[in-house]
Amino acid sequence: MASKSLEMAKLTRLKGRQKVLTFAVNFSFLVMCLSVGFLVYAAGFPQHRQLAALEAKLQLAQQHERDVLADLEYHQIEFRALKTDPAFLEIHARDRLNYYREGERVLKFSKDQ
Repeated sequence: MASKSLEMAKLTRLKGRQKVLTFAVNFSFLVMCLSVGFLVYAAGFPQHRQLAALEAKLQLAQQHERDVLADLEYHQIEFRALKTDPAFLEIHARDRLNYYREGERVLKFSKDQ
């Protein structure tokens, strides 16, 4: 009977050690996975910042392109109006040469720069 209880005590200690070792192995694996994940994230962080900077630069370039296209469209419309509309041509020429008719009141607004 004593040998059986001694074997049970040894078995209980072995099971306890096994639980501790299993926990240690699982914890070590978790720490290793977290460190690998952190390394992957840390390796990609500079590229993420560079990507954000390039996207901001792209937004500025696209805004500049929209401004240039709007300006181009304005000049094309003005060119067509000068070519086909005599009234617009007269208004434009009188404005550039500062001519006005008798009794006509001309208001000019200057752009503040």
